[in-house]
Amino acid sequence: MVKGVLVLKDGSIYAGEGFGAEAVAVGELVFSTAMTGYQEALTDPSYAGQILMPTYPLIGNYGVNDEDGESKKIWAQGFVVRERCEGFEHAKARESIDEFLKRFGVPGISGLDTRAIVRKIRSEGVMPACIAAYEREIDFNELLAKARALDYSSIDFVREVSEKGAKVYGGGEDEIGGAGKGREGRAWSGKKVVLIDCGAKRNIVRELNARGVQVVSVNCETSADEIRKHEPDGLVISNGPGDPALLGYVAGTVKQLIGKMPIFGICLGIQVLAHAVGGKTYKLKFGHRGANHPVKDLASGRVRITTQNHGFAVDAKSLPKDYVVTQVNGNDGTVEGMRHESLPVFAVQYHPEAHPGPRDSEYLFDEFVKMMK
Repeated sequence: MVKGVLVLKDGSIYAGEGFGAEAVAVGELVFSTAMTGYQEALTDPSYAGQILMPTYPLIGNYGVNDEDGESKKIWAQGFVVRERCEGFEHAKARESIDEFLKRFGVPGISGLDTRAIVRKIRSEGVMPACIAAYEREIDFNELLAKARALDYSSIDFVREVSEKGAKVYGGGEDEIGGAGKGREGRAWSGKKVVLIDCGAKRNIVRELNARGVQVVSVNCETSADEIRKHEPDGLVISNGPGDPALLGYVAGTVKQLIGKMPIFGICLGIQVLAHAVGGKTYKLKFGHRGANHPVKDLASGRVRITTQNHGFAVDAKSLPKDYVVTQVNGNDGTVEGMRHESLPVFAVQYHPEAHPGPRDSEYLFDEFVKMMK
């Protein structure tokens, strides 16, 4: 049996059974309340620099397939679960969660009381941790030192996850769209969107392609002038990892494009937009991660259930007067949506593209497409 150990910055030690790669990894320990979607979560670039821990106790029962990844690799540093299912039952599954983690060199640990650890995080806040899975003797002091050395908010993870160069999706033969039609059979509209890739999930591209929109994905350091050269009808600022306060270079680019084209920010995108207009963000105690978070629309009073994955939030009081808060979190009242009073500029803190989670908020892509004339 491979030994598995999780050591938190506060000195807490949890021992279990290791699986996945025999390795040591350091990251900010966070939890997700989603009951399914572990493949999508592990491959979401927003989890870069973090150790992911689901609250749902049984993980791995439906295996891993070739379709549900949100990027080309696992971005989470480690995976902590209550019970790992060694066998799996699903027609599309190609490998187990153990094999999946091994393939990307990511360590996992099972057999821990994850809900007790979640209670600790909810009480004390997210904290750095070190996970180790190997057969040799474990030096707990070494792992504790590694955990205490991590300063998550000092690292620009966006530069690590953003793909280099520009990539075109839709309007021709490509891996997501297809010749002549979008994913759902709609003819290409002739509209083009530039997506600033801060760690974009694949389903953002799929949702735009499904509406007949071509997507040009560009690196996070692409300038406003370079974006204009693509002659886009709109701009999307993607999700991504890390502290938005470090992304002044992205906010500066967005600032130059406000009023020049419709803009839609998703998750990290709302935080970047807030900084672009002079607002501020702050770190949440333990963040919002999962597929069951209620969001209230302030205009209609309607509540939708959303997928979320963020550890920072927009400070509503810091926003200029021409930006209004449109939606708030049903649990803690934090900002979940904002828009400009007159310009076609809006953003949400959650994930309307889902994967995993509910599709209540897909309509936002339709609204964005309508803004592009």
